Amino acid sequence: LKPILHLSWGACIFKREASGISQVSLLLIVDDSSYSPLWRLRSFTDPLLYFPLLKNHLHFSLLVGLPSLALFFACMDLYGLICLCLNEDPGVHGVCLQLPSSVLTSRVANALKPEKDVDGITDLNMGRLVRGDFSKGFVPPVASAVVDLLEKHDAPLEGKTVLLVGSEGPLGFALQCLIEGSGMVALKSQWSSASLQRQVIIFSPYTFTVEVFFLNREGDIDVPPTWVRPGAAVIRCKLTLQTYNAVRSSSRWLQEQQYRPWQLRSLKLQTLTPVPSDIEISRAQTPKPVTQLAEEIGLLPGELEAYGRNKAKVRLSLLDRLHTQPDGNYVLVAGITPTPLGEGKSTVTIGLVQAFSAHLKLNSFACLRQPSQGPTFGVKGGAAGGGYAQVIPMEEFNLHLTGDIHAITAANNLVAAAVDARMLHEATQSDKALFNRLVPSVNGVRKFSPIQISRLQRLGINKTEPTSLSPQEVSRFVRLDLDPSKITWQRVVDTNDRFLRKITVGQASTEKGQIRETGFDIAVASEIMAILALADSLEDMKNRLARMVVGTSRRGQPVTAEDLGVSGALAVLMKDAIKPTLMQTLEVRHERITLNKFFNIKCRASGLRPNVVVLVATVRALKMHGGGPNVSAGAPLPKEYIEENLSLVADGCRSNLRKQIQIAQLFGVPVVVALNVFKTDTLAEIDLVCQIAKECGASDAVPCHHWSQGGRGSVELAKAVKEAVSRPNNFQFLYNIEMPIVEKIRTIAQKVYGADDIELSPEAKAKVDYYNQQGFGSLPICMAKTHLSLSHMPDKKGAPTGFILPIRDVRASIGAGFIYPLVGTMSTMPGLPTRPCFYDIDLDPVTEEITGLF
Repeated sequence: LKPILHLSWGACIFKREASGISQVSLLLIVDDSSYSPLWRLRSFTDPLLYFPLLKNHLHFSLLVGLPSLALFFACMDLYGLICLCLNEDPGVHGVCLQLPSSVLTSRVANALKPEKDVDGITDLNMGRLVRGDFSKGFVPPVASAVVDLLEKHDAPLEGKTVLLVGSEGPLGFALQCLIEGSGMVALKSQWSSASLQRQVIIFSPYTFTVEVFFLNREGDIDVPPTWVRPGAAVIRCKLTLQTYNAVRSSSRWLQEQQYRPWQLRSLKLQTLTPVPSDIEISRAQTPKPVTQLAEEIGLLPGELEAYGRNKAKVRLSLLDRLHTQPDGNYVLVAGITPTPLGEGKSTVTIGLVQAFSAHLKLNSFACLRQPSQGPTFGVKGGAAGGGYAQVIPMEEFNLHLTGDIHAITAANNLVAAAVDARMLHEATQSDKALFNRLVPSVNGVRKFSPIQISRLQRLGINKTEPTSLSPQEVSRFVRLDLDPSKITWQRVVDTNDRFLRKITVGQASTEKGQIRETGFDIAVASEIMAILALADSLEDMKNRLARMVVGTSRRGQPVTAEDLGVSGALAVLMKDAIKPTLMQTLEVRHERITLNKFFNIKCRASGLRPNVVVLVATVRALKMHGGGPNVSAGAPLPKEYIEENLSLVADGCRSNLRKQIQIAQLFGVPVVVALNVFKTDTLAEIDLVCQIAKECGASDAVPCHHWSQGGRGSVELAKAVKEAVSRPNNFQFLYNIEMPIVEKIRTIAQKVYGADDIELSPEAKAKVDYYNQQGFGSLPICMAKTHLSLSHMPDKKGAPTGFILPIRDVRASIGAGFIYPLVGTMSTMPGLPTRPCFYDIDLDPVTEEITGLF
């Protein structure tokens, strides 16, 4: 860097690499008169990018060692360079602009982010200097150096007078502020000798020391010794390219990479009685800007992708930055077998986090799955929580959010379209015609795409030149030969639409007789949704998408998304969906998944082990399991559910609640029962549930009032969870992954559901044999069955026993990495009820306010 210090004008960018500050790369922006042949002599290994400045435009001259700057456009002006490139490049954390005033206009200077302004010349940095705030911005380095030099002087500074000569612009202003802030008096003089002599003569009668500073670019001014009082100091400052603030910038960057304690400021929550509607509560609370929330929890600006004011995506680079941090405690919120109305797992999750963060001051996140529009407009409603324990703004959370489910829908249906299109083209074209279209000649050059080379390698064809393939190899390459009766991939839509469960496609004459039966699933039942929940990186997601099996060939071989050539496009569609979405609760993402699935699939994939299970129960559901009448969505609750009935409560606790606690204990994890209290519950019923839950093996059982009180109503639950986390954890899986598929299914049926045995249909048996033949037998099991009973019969409540669990079909999500048996009449496409939720949802066209969401 030594030669650079002699340049009069230039701009320096201090870059970093992911591993730390391993190099200093320079971008010099100079005018032609300042250009020095010095730079022609530098080796091509030096990290240097030089731009001559001609009519305020930048043109490429030399590009060495700066890959992230290689995308700069020629003829981009300096303002655009700063705004579009330097400010947004996370690899650039310091920019030095020392340019003529004709170029370095206020517009250009203030375009630079203050945290990258190592010259300290932006208006915001100047304002921080006046206020005395040096924590974030920068002070001009020459000014800092001068004051540091003075402070090292033996004599006290207070009361001294400093004469600033030729001190215009940001540097002179900074010097004046720092000098006056040190208790000295600052006076200014022009550059001319006559003016300077007059100033000195005026000062001569005084008895204080004058410190004279020369800031000189065009030549030194000689100061006669007689002008300087004995003991006074003369400091000559020459503008050179300084590295002092660049070092500070680098140091700050390194500090920012470390984990920082949260500085979360909770929102004040004013609860009302009676409790207003969910949407009224959400609208009454003003959320803080998501950028502020991110800063308070230690996220860096470059790790955030804002989607408006209230939500943002978090970049996966955060995982790399904090990979050395120890894991936090992992809490799974699950529930007993619910009524069709739901028992409040989302609400309990959010209330628990509000209690931890806002009241116990313990850092915590709630991980919730983005709501599907199926239940939002169907029966159950949204999944933002409820009452005073919900995600806000709840309208944004329940409707579209950041579009992740739409991305899943687009990716899933792209695969479906690719399947049918490929079958049509194979049925209507020769091998040669297919090959010419799949590997076209572009500008006289024919070559395979990377994904086609991967297919050739899987076929054992180690060739990369299209013309070198034999006719047999061409046929193997172009023919997937999908069996229409064995296509397992279905289209999806994020709406409850029972009439799409079975459809016929290909009926138009343009499809040339390629008619087949297929169907739609709800979007969140797509295998791509499961991959999104299990993938731990972009690379992992891309590999899982490639492995998805869409059907079987007539030769009995599985056909994958990679065989179709679509897996790269799927990764592009899903690249943003894999990033978690950051939002906030009323005071400051949980998956809808059963214990068995979470422990045996999610924990195997992530390598994480839960510290405690929070088991959500309600008096209403326990009465149903104790023998109460059926509960139906949209119908009034029978009187048994709104009047005290200790007998029904006790029977429900000793059947379903006991069984759910035992299931969690199969995995060696402590259980805390969270009783979600409703206004119709009596104190005697609440006390009875907590008492029996402890008798059944729960570590603790706590009533929760978060719906009416927010986080304050879940403080006791948070304390119970904190206590349970400190206890020994003997986590274990339910079965050995190498067990045969049928034995794994039987183990789950008997130990989890209470069945005597299982019964596989002929179709299910054939599928199991096929999966074993293809080498998929070592995958974990994800049972697809009704959530309204531990058995396959929704009307069988409590803890049924003595039944045979019927396995209607067995399917495989190879990309996600599990086998899923279909139990009984389980459907992957819900239907709408007689009176769906959408009857109550409306929009005010004047205020744009939404009503009816819950």
